[in-house]
Amino acid sequence: MTEKKEIQEILIKNINERVSEDELLSVLKTIAPGTNLRTALDGTLNAGKGALIVIENEYLHPILDGGFRINTRFTPQKLIELTKMDGAIIISDDLKRINFANVLLTPDSKIKSAETGTRHKAAERTAKQAKTIAIAISERRNEITVFYKNTRHHLQSTANLLRKANEQVQLLEKQKELFDNYVERLNKAEIQSHSNLSLATAVIQKGMLIQKLTNELRKYNVELGKEGAILKIRLKEIISGVEKETDLVIKDYTNLDFKKSKVLLDSLSYDELTQEENILSALVYEEKTRSSPIKGWRVLSKTCLLEPEIALVVSNFKTIDNIFGKKEDDFKFILDDDKAKRFNTDLEKLRISS
Repeated sequence: MTEKKEIQEILIKNINERVSEDELLSVLKTIAPGTNLRTALDGTLNAGKGALIVIENEYLHPILDGGFRINTRFTPQKLIELTKMDGAIIISDDLKRINFANVLLTPDSKIKSAETGTRHKAAERTAKQAKTIAIAISERRNEITVFYKNTRHHLQSTANLLRKANEQVQLLEKQKELFDNYVERLNKAEIQSHSNLSLATAVIQKGMLIQKLTNELRKYNVELGKEGAILKIRLKEIISGVEKETDLVIKDYTNLDFKKSKVLLDSLSYDELTQEENILSALVYEEKTRSSPIKGWRVLSKTCLLEPEIALVVSNFKTIDNIFGKKEDDFKFILDDDKAKRFNTDLEKLRISS
């Protein structure tokens, strides 16, 4: 008994432990449309009933009081029937069995709660203290609220999620059009030996914004479960190659180490990314000027060379200007004859395309 009390005290002390993005997505996947649990939640709500449902774990039992041991296979229909009772319903951690019903939850009342209703207070405190998922269904407000550790998430209807996701996809498609346009213009400038910091900044900005929007859409996709299959396909088509292209532009133009610049850019919020000076700052430029030619990692990635070979060419010829100024024989001392010939042909094709 003393050991259990000590464990509970440790858990309460760690209540403010931050929930990672992966943890939250894992929780959302558990209650996504198409799962038995989501069917049960929606069924309860549509029946006009309230409920308090908790996923069992090793820390939960000390705060359970009374109720009935059910120990039956979990089905949505059984859970909906059990919501006719007032107490909490406890489901096994693998979501395969209903273990208890009509249970009184007794989490520590000292745990802070922003909720007003008794059911929601109990759910929030239980989630925080037992480090588990607690779900409160309000028949009066006609809504489902999911608590996990110190995180609260309002479960939206599938129709509402689809509407919001489609709005985000439309915005993403517009950003991708701008991104492709800037990339094409940057290609022409660099192949003609004109490094262009202004265009590079625009490519990085759009590329990072697309990645931010994509992360938000992935959350919608997880929440939608089986209903998000088409969204997932559209998303994959839109973002194809964006991250790689953006990273190569950063690698070419940064005055800092690539990884450090990438960390700085990743830390910027959506609003901060819309400010050009923030992009320049992450690349370590005080103003929008470019004094020296670029190395050409991005342009060379469009040739037959593999990354180690690109590194070799860049190391020997230093800049994209020098590389485009060389002929096939100049590359033969670092590449085999066949690769040097193919590389020279690729460079010529790039010149013509620009």
